[in-house]
Amino acid sequence: MGAMNITKKDTRAVRIGKITIGGGAPLVAIVGPCVIESEEHTLRLAHAIAQIAEATGVPCIFKASYDKANRSSLSSYRGPGLEEGLRILAKVKTETQLPLLTDIHTEAQAVPAAEVVDILQIPAFLCRQTDLLLAAARTGKPVNVKKGQFLAPWDMRNVCEKISSTGNHQILLTERGVSFGYNNLVSDMRSLVIMRELGYPVVFDATHSVQLPGGLGTATGGQRQFIFPLARAAAAVGIDALFVETHDNPEAALSDGPNSMPLSLLETLLRHAKELDAWLRERSAQDYASGGVA
Repeated sequence: MGAMNITKKDTRAVRIGKITIGGGAPLVAIVGPCVIESEEHTLRLAHAIAQIAEATGVPCIFKASYDKANRSSLSSYRGPGLEEGLRILAKVKTETQLPLLTDIHTEAQAVPAAEVVDILQIPAFLCRQTDLLLAAARTGKPVNVKKGQFLAPWDMRNVCEKISSTGNHQILLTERGVSFGYNNLVSDMRSLVIMRELGYPVVFDATHSVQLPGGLGTATGGQRQFIFPLARAAAAVGIDALFVETHDNPEAALSDGPNSMPLSLLETLLRHAKELDAWLRERSAQDYASGGVA
């Protein structure tokens, strides 16, 4: 048989403070609750995540949303709102020194959010909204774009071109599953390889990938038992960052509880992902030296 190249293609490096995503850097984790539930709860989770980052040696970026604008039901909890949410996130950064990521949903939110957080995230349903992408890019902050459930991985080229047209090349692309209807998502690991060819760091969202959108009727369901195998598979394929929503009591979470990783298992998950990332780097180095693996 001919040689099969398994090297982990390097991408542009996106730098967030002391953390580098892509460019050959080791795996990074983007971790936190789906939504800000309260100041006390958010700070408690952030401090726990900071301790796990130190224990595992996996650099962590804290994520949380101040508003979940696409909840299944009108009556579902959305969050504290922009002003209060950003105040709480600013306190997280002050107390833990963790870099921050949050979603924006309108062009008007880009500048105030960029004054507090380190990465602006574009939700999957909004990934083709040109004005929103441009507003986020013009802040100069890194932009993480969730690939829409309705897009093929090569369609993200157009998204990258919109953002980079502003001169901002600090782009992250996140896979979070593709919708085939009937309240289910499927993660195609080929997508990670295809999006890497665009030259930007690729993130795998291990928790939204196990969502069952609208699966509970008025809320989203999930199959958290598949978080570990999907995260491990993605790390073995080759990613730059792993995105994980976590909660200390998922059954009581105000948003995305069914697909949230229990905080008690987070350290184990990050250790597994780190080990696979290191293995892939070692094999990639051997692959470069030998010209391929039979």
